[in-house]
Amino acid sequence: LLLWGARSALTISGVVVAICAVVGVGLGTLAGTRGGWVDEVVMRIVDVLMAFPGILLNIAIVAVVAKPGLAVLIGALVVNGWVGYARVARGQAMALSARDYVVAARSLGASEGRIMVRHIVPNLMAPVIVQMTFGLGGIILVEAALSFLGLGPQVDYTWGAMLDQGTTFL
Repeated sequence: LLLWGARSALTISGVVVAICAVVGVGLGTLAGTRGGWVDEVVMRIVDVLMAFPGILLNIAIVAVVAKPGLAVLIGALVVNGWVGYARVARGQAMALSARDYVVAARSLGASEGRIMVRHIVPNLMAPVIVQMTFGLGGIILVEAALSFLGLGPQVDYTWGAMLDQGTTFL
């Protein structure tokens, strides 16, 4: 039963981290390379979401939905999970935009999309991968906490649900 819980926890955290990384890196790269009003809008959304404690925002989202389940849990975790990736990607994209090879690509007439996909995103992935590895453990903890509170998937083989069932024996 413990291994079934590990399977569930790793699946949920892998899906959430993958979605968060794609959304966060996409928006952060866009904000970092475009600048101007795009950067302002994306970063103000990030600032608003970072102002709330993550677990409380997750509890509020899951509690508002009438029937908590796996999709609702993943959605709630993604809502505030992508912001860290966006901040890391934005900072790296801003630094990489001033590099000589990016300036050379711009001067040769490469489009902004091509510069982002071919030059900036591959070179900013190192810190994003580190962020993803830390994110896996964090998502497992949050999923277990929400399942312990009865707000996770309504199955008996998540680690949080197993902890909740074990409290009767203490």
